[in-house]
Amino acid sequence: MLSGEQMNEIKELQAVCEGDGGFELKLNWDMLAARKEGNKDDFFHYENGQLVGFLGLYGFGTKVELCGMVHPNWRRKGIFTGLLKEAIEEAKKRGTRQILLNAPAGSESAKGFLETVPNHYVVTEYQMKWDGTAPPSSEGVILRHSTQKDNSLEIRLEVECFGFLEQEAAAYHQELKESSSENFYIVEADGEPVGKMRVDHPNGEAWIYGFAILPEYQGKGIGRKALSSIIVEEDRAGRPLFLEVEAKNAHALRLYESCGFKSYHAQDYYEYLL
Repeated sequence: MLSGEQMNEIKELQAVCEGDGGFELKLNWDMLAARKEGNKDDFFHYENGQLVGFLGLYGFGTKVELCGMVHPNWRRKGIFTGLLKEAIEEAKKRGTRQILLNAPAGSESAKGFLETVPNHYVVTEYQMKWDGTAPPSSEGVILRHSTQKDNSLEIRLEVECFGFLEQEAAAYHQELKESSSENFYIVEADGEPVGKMRVDHPNGEAWIYGFAILPEYQGKGIGRKALSSIIVEEDRAGRPLFLEVEAKNAHALRLYESCGFKSYHAQDYYEYLL
């Protein structure tokens, strides 16, 4: 568990780094807030009592993402190299099969560091915001809260749409349900459960995560109608609406754009070569 003091130190360091570099870090604050006691997920470096380096480990089954930062005045001193070494050793202990390094696409310091470690580029993820465009009709599609009976469908969607192994999808899904404050929805088309999404509400905003439709039901307009349904609901509540999508999924990108979502920020992912 992270203390309130540690959370504030991380936020202060994030503000300094983002202000200096003109980018946004993806530190997954919902996951930081839900850290469990006994887990070694976060790595700190202090100088004279000041936090100048931080790296967070975020587990998704047997895959992990790493994202961190070093104060501009303390870079090129081996601090991030040390934090990364600790995090990778911890990931190996857990039997991790893939380690992804997450870096803002606009960060020159991150690009320079990545040239010093073995990795290869995997994908770019775009953050998108709804621009207020009137959504299309959602007729024939509804969103309902998921129940225990939907577990097998949600796990199947993680496997078929996001590349999880079945065992890690089950573990990831269980951990999400136990620790997350998000709303878990099932997408039904003409009464048939065919998809899912999660919606979180940090700081008065609405964020869509894990949106997926079974492959055999894709291309039928169901995803667009599901998005329309959640847009109407969140807009009625007065919340700005955001989501994330991987650039390699051109179909999903076009789907979101057709519903009025515009990209404004990008995160690059690199696989660390063990």
